[in-house]
Amino acid sequence: MRRVSTRREFLKVAGLGVAGTVLLGGAYVACGRAGQVTGSLTEVARNAATGPRRVGEFMVTLETGRDGDPSGAVLSVVHRSDPDRKLWSSVPGESLVSVARGEETVRQSSAHFFIEDETEDIHPNQTIDRVERRGRTLVIAGRLVGEGEDLDYTLAFSPVTDRRLRFVAEVKEPYDRVYLTYASDPDEHFFGFGAQYTYFDMKGRKVPIFVQEQGIGRGEQPVTLAANWRADAGGNPYTSYASVPHYITSERISLFLENYEYSSFDLRTENRTQIEVFSSRVSGQILSGGSPVELIEQYTEFSGRMRPLPEWILGGAVIGLQGGTQKVLDVYERLEALDAPVAAFWLQDWVGQRETGFGTQLWWNWEVDEDQYPGWDALGERLAERGVRLMTYVSPYLADDVAEKQHHRRNLFAEAKRNGYLVESRDGEPYRIENSDFSAGLVDLTNPEARAWMKGVIKDELIGSGASGWMADYGEGLPYDAVLSSGADPRSYHDRYAEEWAEVNREAIREAGREDDIVFFNRSGYLRSPGYSTLFWLGDQLVSWDEHDGIKSAVTGLLSSGLSGFAFEHTDIGGYTAIDNLLIKYHRSKELLMRWTELAAFTVVFRTHEGNRPEVNHQVYSDEQTLRHFVRLAEVYAAWQPYRMKLVNEAAETGLPVVRHPFIHYPHDPEVYGLKYQFMVGPELMVAHVLDPGEDQVEVYLPAGRWVHLWSGKRYGSAKRGVYETVPAPIGEPAVFYEEGSEAGRRMKEELGRRGLS
Repeated sequence: MRRVSTRREFLKVAGLGVAGTVLLGGAYVACGRAGQVTGSLTEVARNAATGPRRVGEFMVTLETGRDGDPSGAVLSVVHRSDPDRKLWSSVPGESLVSVARGEETVRQSSAHFFIEDETEDIHPNQTIDRVERRGRTLVIAGRLVGEGEDLDYTLAFSPVTDRRLRFVAEVKEPYDRVYLTYASDPDEHFFGFGAQYTYFDMKGRKVPIFVQEQGIGRGEQPVTLAANWRADAGGNPYTSYASVPHYITSERISLFLENYEYSSFDLRTENRTQIEVFSSRVSGQILSGGSPVELIEQYTEFSGRMRPLPEWILGGAVIGLQGGTQKVLDVYERLEALDAPVAAFWLQDWVGQRETGFGTQLWWNWEVDEDQYPGWDALGERLAERGVRLMTYVSPYLADDVAEKQHHRRNLFAEAKRNGYLVESRDGEPYRIENSDFSAGLVDLTNPEARAWMKGVIKDELIGSGASGWMADYGEGLPYDAVLSSGADPRSYHDRYAEEWAEVNREAIREAGREDDIVFFNRSGYLRSPGYSTLFWLGDQLVSWDEHDGIKSAVTGLLSSGLSGFAFEHTDIGGYTAIDNLLIKYHRSKELLMRWTELAAFTVVFRTHEGNRPEVNHQVYSDEQTLRHFVRLAEVYAAWQPYRMKLVNEAAETGLPVVRHPFIHYPHDPEVYGLKYQFMVGPELMVAHVLDPGEDQVEVYLPAGRWVHLWSGKRYGSAKRGVYETVPAPIGEPAVFYEEGSEAGRRMKEELGRRGLS
C-alpha cells in the first residue's frame, strides 16, 4: 500500500512524558495537539439512529447537531443510576477512533527498553454509518478516512456487570495502531496507572504503559546520566516495574484497558485524553461508582484481590541480612536483647554471593549455599524455636556460568537448557540476557513442562529448605524479540510475563499445601497481578532523599499502586541502590535510614534491606542509637497490628489498599488532589513523614474535622474546613493523627502507652 503520511516517535519506554519529549518527523499535519492524532467526525448516516440506547445498566447515547450535522456529534456513556453524570464522552465533532499502521524498532539493555516507532497510512477521520444491536451488545460501525482507501471499523459496547461496561474498538490488520480520543475536563486530575514513582497526578503528561526496570536515578542528576552512559540504565520519571493501564480521576471517572500490548495515555491536552495501543483491537472497561472506594472495588473485581496475609508476617520486623549464619545469629542476639518484635530473617544470599561491577549480587542458581550458610537447617530450627521464620529469594532467571561456582549441587541453567525450558532467541539457542558482569537464561512460562519444573524448584529448594516466604524478583525483562514455546507473540506476552511469574509462585505454594501460610513478594506486575501475588514491594530505590528515585518516590509508588489493586505494598527500608565511585557517591546516611524506618512502620510489612553495597550503607545494626531507633519503630509497627489485620482482611474483600491517598476518603475536597507525600492508613490514620534531611517538623493537611496528634494528644484542625498545620516531627515521632472518635486511633495510643512508647 502506498505510504500517504508518516509519524515517527522516539521513546524510552515508558518515557513519553511531558510535551516536547516526542520528536515528530514526516508530514503528518493532524498531530496538532501535543503530538496527538486528531481528526473529525465527518459523517453520521441518516439511518444511524441517534438517541439513547440501553446496554445493561448503562445508557449509550449518540447525539448530532441540527439536521444530523456531524460537527457537533457526541457519543456518550452514563449509568442509569446517575443519568446526569457522563462517565465517558467523545469530543464534539471530532473522531473517537483513528488508526495507523506502525512498525517499532526495539533495543534492550538488560530489562531497560528503547522503542523507535514509525507509523504510516494514518486514518484520522471517522464516519458513523450504522448503530445496531447484536444480542446484548451495541455496535457502532463506520469508516475511517485518510489518504487512500477507507477502512471499516467497529466500536462495540457490552455489559460485564451492572457497574462495568466493556468497549471494543477493532479494525483489520495490518492496521495495528488504534487511537481512542475522548473528552476530559480541564480541571480533572488523573491518578493510578499502577506503580508510578515520580508523579501522583498525571494530568498534563503522557503515560506509557510497559513493564520494565525502573532505572537508576529516573531523572535525578547526575546519577541518571551516569547510569545511561554506563549501561542505558538511568530510566526516567515514567519507567516502572508495574505500570497498569488503569486510572481513577478526581471526577470519579475510571477506565482500564484489557490489552497486553504496549499502550499510552496522553493527558497533555487539557480537554481530551488519547489512548494509543499497539494492536488492531482495543478492549477495555468503563466503571461506574459513586466514590473512589466503589471504583476500586469495581476494578479489583476484575483484577483479582489479594488474599489475606498470614498473621506471622504482620507482627514484627522482617530483617534483611547478607553474610552468613554467624552474622544472622549475632544480629539476632542484639535484637533479642532489646526485645525487638521480629517476624523473620530474610536472607537473599542463601544461594551464595558474587562480586560484580554493580556491587554484591547473588548466584542465580536456586539452592542453599552451605559455604555461605553452614548449618542452614540448624539455623532455621534455632530461629523457629523463638517464633522467627526464614525467608529467601528466587527469580525466573538462571545464571549460565554456574559451572564456575564451587560446590554447587545442581546446575539449574544446564537442566533447563537440556530440556528446552528457556526462552529462546531466533537462532534457537537460549536467550542470554546480560546483567552487570554475567548473563542468564529466562524460564519460558508459556511451556507447561517448564512451569512444572520451575514450581518443582520452588517446592524442593525453597519450601524444602524451610523457607516461609521469599522475594520473587524480576519478571519485567522478557525480550521483545524472544521466541516462546507456545508460539505466543512476545510483544503482547511481555507484560503478561509479570503476571505469570506471580502465578507460578502462587501455584507452587498451593500445590505444597502452604497457600495460606507462605508469603512471596513481587516487584513486577500488570493488570491481574493482585489476584496472584501475596505481597508487593516497590523495587530498587536509590539511597537518597529525592523525588524521582529516593524516599519520596517510595511514597508516591505506595499511593499510586494502591489505586490499581496493589493493596499490600511495601518498600525496602533505607532504599537499595548505593553508588560508590570516584565521581558519584550515593551512600545511605544514618538520618535517611532512620526516617525510612519511620515510613515503613506505617506500611503493611516492615522489612529491611542492606542494599547492593552493604559496606557503604548505614545499617540498622551499625550503631546502638540506630538499632534502638529501629527497635522502637518495630514496636510502633507492632502496636497497630490489630488495625493492620483488620485492613488486610478488608483489602481481601474489597481491594482497598492498606496505605491510601487521602483522595480515596476525601474525594470532594479539592485540596487533597495536590497532596504528594502524606497518606492515610485505612480510613482512620493520617500520616505525614519528614522526607528531607535536617528537618524536625512537617506540614500536614488535615481535612475538615478534629484530629488528635498520636504522640502528644493535642487536638488540631477545624470542624468546618480543611487546614494546613505545621507540627513537630523529631526523629522517632513521625506526624501521625487520628480523627476524634477513631477507635483504631484510641487503641493504638493506648498500646503505645502500654509499651512505653508515648
